[in-house]
Amino acid sequence: MANFDFDQAEGLRRMLAGAQPRIVTFLSATPQDDKGAMLVNLGASLARAGNDVLIVDACDSSHGVASRLGVDIGHSLLNVARQECGLNQVVRPVPQGFAVASMTRGMTRTGPDETRRLAKAFDVLAKQTGMVLVDGEFDGEAFPVPIMASSEIVVQVSNSATSIKAAYSMIKRLNQELGRRPFGILVTGASEDEAKVVYDNMAQAASRYLAVNLVSMGSVPADEYLQRAARLGRAVVDAFPLAGASVAFRQLAGRFALGGSGRLSA
Repeated sequence: MANFDFDQAEGLRRMLAGAQPRIVTFLSATPQDDKGAMLVNLGASLARAGNDVLIVDACDSSHGVASRLGVDIGHSLLNVARQECGLNQVVRPVPQGFAVASMTRGMTRTGPDETRRLAKAFDVLAKQTGMVLVDGEFDGEAFPVPIMASSEIVVQVSNSATSIKAAYSMIKRLNQELGRRPFGILVTGASEDEAKVVYDNMAQAASRYLAVNLVSMGSVPADEYLQRAARLGRAVVDAFPLAGASVAFRQLAGRFALGGSGRLSA
């Protein structure tokens, strides 16, 4: 069993004293496969632009990005919290250019102390990475670690009425749980014009009925090359760099990498 004492490690204290990492939690009102494809391609696009990227699979279901990439076996951050392994045993590099780690791999936390230790494990891991994208779920209750609630939160939505309704409902529950704060909106499977209509309508409704500010994070069009790249086990920006989706993901990565307009603020 690894000796991973968070409270007394001088190295941990030094890391926690440093600059805050960039953490973005992604939630989705689209089919699970759509969110997985989006995260893989966004992660790859950020990595190709020179960013150090880690995607943390915080899903309780088996539909998270770790499962999609076939790295959902082995240890998770919860194993680190239980002192069963070290952090280096949970981070798995993937061919798309970024790294993946699982939060709990479907295991159940046993109480507040274990949740606290899980949060510390996540904090240490995030400090070692330039940008952390969290593949999250929200069922109206607390996130696995508190920092997910205080980090930037982006909701993925498509242009279907069902998805828009689900996204608005999710934002309403988030607002009730977390208090008034901005949320990012990322529209996928839609043209720029369609995405603008979706965002404008959602932003107006959220402002009028919830007093919540929504921020447009961009859009990605429907593109058959996304599926072709996935079948090849590659990111679309690598396999088909001139595809419309590739152009969109490069623009999206540029926006997320910015310290200014790409960052959500109150």
